[in-house]
Amino acid sequence: MMRLVFGAILALLVLYPALVAIVLAALAVAVSQPAVLAFAAGVWAWPRITTRIRGWAA
Repeated sequence: MMRLVFGAILALLVLYPALVAIVLAALAVAVSQPAVLAFAAGVWAWPRITTRIRGWAA
């Protein structure tokens, strides 16, 4: 499913070059916010954290 979404996003970026500037501007604003960075790090790290803790409990 995620491959389809990723492919669709790439297709949109190829078809609409102006959309690239909008997406990059939105990312620049989002990345400048510490709360957004913390949320993204938590989402990215959560599966690794839970796997490690399960390993300790086993």
